[in-house]
Amino acid sequence: MRLTILGGGGFRVPLVHRALLDDARRDAPGRVTELVLFDTDSMRARVIKSVLTAQAEGVPGAPSLRVADDLDDALRGTDFVFSAIRVGGTAGRVRDERIALDEGVLGQETVGAGGVLYGMRTIPVALDIARRVAEVAPDAWVINFTNPAGMVTEAMSTVLGDRVIGICDSPVGLVKRAAQAAGADPDRVEYDYVGLNHLGWLRGLTQDGQDLLPGLLRDGAALATFEEGKLFGADWLRALGALPNEYLQYYYFRRETLRAVQESEHTRGEFLDRQQGDFFARADQSPERAYELWQRTRLEREETYGAATRAASGGWQRDSCDLEGGGYERVALALMRAVAGDERARLILNIRNQGTVPEIDREAVIETVCEVGAKGAQPLPCGPLREDQLGLMLQLKAVERAVIDAAVDRDRQAALRALALHPLVDSPAVAARILERSAG
Repeated sequence: MRLTILGGGGFRVPLVHRALLDDARRDAPGRVTELVLFDTDSMRARVIKSVLTAQAEGVPGAPSLRVADDLDDALRGTDFVFSAIRVGGTAGRVRDERIALDEGVLGQETVGAGGVLYGMRTIPVALDIARRVAEVAPDAWVINFTNPAGMVTEAMSTVLGDRVIGICDSPVGLVKRAAQAAGADPDRVEYDYVGLNHLGWLRGLTQDGQDLLPGLLRDGAALATFEEGKLFGADWLRALGALPNEYLQYYYFRRETLRAVQESEHTRGEFLDRQQGDFFARADQSPERAYELWQRTRLEREETYGAATRAASGGWQRDSCDLEGGGYERVALALMRAVAGDERARLILNIRNQGTVPEIDREAVIETVCEVGAKGAQPLPCGPLREDQLGLMLQLKAVERAVIDAAVDRDRQAALRALALHPLVDSPAVAARILERSAG
């Protein structure tokens, strides 16, 4: 089976490759035997190829590896496409974040003004990719990693329909940590999770017919053992009656997180731009050390992940079990196996709503629990949302759809609407200035 990774020079590609090597060691049925990388930056693709080559050393049955010359070459004959592009690179993220912060609002890359600007820049490119997939590899499945994952998946679905599925590692990480805190086996629990990408809630956690979530919410000591419990605090989690995705920290504690980001010496984008720039330059000069340099850089990246939001909630170090990185690659491979081998699986995915949340358009992409098999993913029935949950979902979906309209039609009014309606942008005047500066 052939897998193509678009954005193949991305820093996290070795995490996907590591999971593929685990399959090779187990001689897993239906495993990937050929991996194709494509990236518009040939230097980055060359460096990542060096990392993967070293990582695969001594692994019997490791997938063959090649870097494609162009997009059509990468797509032709493939079975699955992982789309993990970053339009504008880390420099684009830095600019998005700084424009927003200069106006006194949060600029995280997928949340707030930063997410709006990133989405408008990314969606036209993602749509071009979707059209080439439809033309060159019409039987391929696209698994979208590209952020902002929800709106990018929704845009691509207008071309590819249900053959594009978005994934994120945040929900699966939340389920795993919550299950462990509740004393349950993460592989045995069932869960009720619903929302949009980077805006969702774990509302039920069941093992052997018993919902463990109410007991977990009552147990302050257990809540203090994992990231979301520390981020949000026991009192607020009990008031919500659910465990929010980590990204809801930006909405629930917007004043505190904004202040923490403003007081940081560097934005996250600036840190990654410097760190990754240094890694790629050094690894390109010394390809024999590429894997060693990648490992060291990856650990530093994971240790500093979410530093600003941790600072806003009292400051604490990430648990060692959360420093392995990734998580999304396991979701992606589980999804791929389920589709390729008709191995039934339940996964939290970004797919079209199809009536799961009746108040939201059927074609809109939501993030929820799905049943996956050879025919793709189907959302499972979902209980009614609380008004606070539904209200945030509706407002953010209006923002996402305005971003898509702005990107597709080059519609300035839609772009202004997307920025001004975002809960983290507090004024249409601020939105207009952000939009003007982003176009400059």
